[in-house]
Amino acid sequence: MTTTHADYRLSQLDQLEAESIHIFREVAAEFEKPVLMFSGGKDSIVMLRLAEKAFFPAKIPFPIMQIDTGLDFPEVMETRDNWVNRLGVRLVVASIDDAIANGVVVDDGKTSRNRMQTGTLLNAIEENGFTAAFGGGRRDEEKARAKERVYSHRDEFGQWDPKNQRPELWSLYNGRLHEGEHMRIFPISNWTELDVWDYIGREGIEIPNIYYAHQRRVFVRDGMLMSETPLNPTRDGETVEERTVRFRTCGDITLTGCVESTASTIPEIIEEIAVAKLTERGATRGDDRFSEAAMEDRKKEGYF
Repeated sequence: MTTTHADYRLSQLDQLEAESIHIFREVAAEFEKPVLMFSGGKDSIVMLRLAEKAFFPAKIPFPIMQIDTGLDFPEVMETRDNWVNRLGVRLVVASIDDAIANGVVVDDGKTSRNRMQTGTLLNAIEENGFTAAFGGGRRDEEKARAKERVYSHRDEFGQWDPKNQRPELWSLYNGRLHEGEHMRIFPISNWTELDVWDYIGREGIEIPNIYYAHQRRVFVRDGMLMSETPLNPTRDGETVEERTVRFRTCGDITLTGCVESTASTIPEIIEEIAVAKLTERGATRGDDRFSEAAMEDRKKEGYF
């Protein structure tokens, strides 16, 4: 007689989801004032969905915080508001304009708004007394992020020391802090871009429509296709044309490029990125092109 055994093994996506939910619950239990960093991009939206699942049917027990550069895509802000309204979560907005007005950061006319996020973020964490900040960094995105632990310690100045990180053997996390320190937490650290898109498709998650192929007026700058908007006017010698494009990541509109693509559905996007040779940051984020160590230098200073 044939004996049938139930297969209780989890799929790769279920394992990743379970790990992330475990991290959210650990942080909520261990830290006094967590906050979820929310840009409105696909990774932070996936984190918000995971947090929703982690504490359902209760509400998410911590606020979300956006660092507002004043240069965000309108589609991203619309999606952010939809999520905030649906979940009833508290939104904290730390504005770079306010930070400049209050002398927290200095606008010298040369530094990008993206780089001004660091001082604005650190000030917001200190002002609100946040002891842990969830971020959407993944190890497959960029070299510096590949070095970082799930629990990433920040000293009293908000800085990260890549040579002084705590071991995480058997997924045991050390959240001990001294006065003035805080922890950055990366629940989807072990996910890949493909995992994120698989999850978005499986869960039916709402994301900004600029992630899907659409017609847009663009021009070439520093080897990237940039969006033409009043916030990002062309310079001498730059020619605008209409192309079918999509964005692989969302950020400062003056630094975030798009890629030519006809992928208008999630299966088509998955097929496209499965053969891509560059990560989304390497392909479309101008702020990571200053040097080989651009991201690591910013993270040492306190960046996401």
